[in-house]
Amino acid sequence: MEQPSVASGFGASSTAGEVLRGIDLRGKLAVVTGGYSGLGHEMTHALAGAGARVIVPARRPMEARATLANMAGVSVVEMDLADLDSVRTFARDLVEEGNAVDIVVANAGVMACPETRLANGWELQFAVNHLGHFVLVARLWPLLVKASSARVVVMSSGAHAITNIRWDDPHFDKGYERWQAYGQSKTANILFAVGLDAIGKEHGIRAFAVHPGNILTPLQRHLTRAEMVEAGWVDENGRLVDPSFKTPEQGAATAVWAATSPHLSGLGGLYCEDCGIAPVATSLAEPGVQSYALDPGSAFRLWRLSAKLTGDDPADIGVEQARPSR
Repeated sequence: MEQPSVASGFGASSTAGEVLRGIDLRGKLAVVTGGYSGLGHEMTHALAGAGARVIVPARRPMEARATLANMAGVSVVEMDLADLDSVRTFARDLVEEGNAVDIVVANAGVMACPETRLANGWELQFAVNHLGHFVLVARLWPLLVKASSARVVVMSSGAHAITNIRWDDPHFDKGYERWQAYGQSKTANILFAVGLDAIGKEHGIRAFAVHPGNILTPLQRHLTRAEMVEAGWVDENGRLVDPSFKTPEQGAATAVWAATSPHLSGLGGLYCEDCGIAPVATSLAEPGVQSYALDPGSAFRLWRLSAKLTGDDPADIGVEQARPSR
């Protein structure tokens, strides 16, 4: 299993603004979950700066509106990825407006949190990072089809190398470990992009998974300073000391590149990093994407599981017709 090579002209140090320089997004509509904090804020700023109208679904809408108040063309609507009724209401209202959605960036998420379960028993990281976005895309499907050339960008992480999907226990009912749960959710993000692209490309919908790199953002809220010092990220005073870390502007670059770059025309179902298409890793210790995260059979299996759990399926396509192929 291979990923194609694309010479984008950008790299790890490129910023979202640089990637979008010269790209005109006027008349385009983007939805960026978590688009008011950390990397999402930079994505919203860059996309709006290129002329797109950006809708930011937010669990804390008052905070989001205050943060984004000075950005022209940006609106905030309340939505909680942990509450699927909230996701469906957001999508229903957008569908009723009838405007095509050109870009969805599935960016919001949680990382390495203490064991937390929704009322139905679902593990929070799998529920928010994957299942909430699965339902969001399912319900926005007619607007993505209407765009005729939509792109869905799913934020993943190099942490997908921690684990494949735990098919026999995806909600960690047999014992919770926060990093295993995070890693599983990031593998799910990649497999979702693979499966979505497989069924969406005939409708003009292409999907990409993105590893933004290492960046200090509010995503690390559940980690103590001592843990980050032990990892070598910061010193005892909280100052960044790991030279591999990116700025938020650099961390947002690959997502907006995947959402807009003409270099990716005709492509999809790929894992991107550093404003390019990542190689397939030959071991768990190597950078790049693990082959299990690109497996079409696993993407189909996750699709069936997600549809069964949520009761949603993009375009009401039966899972037997949704088998990804490469």
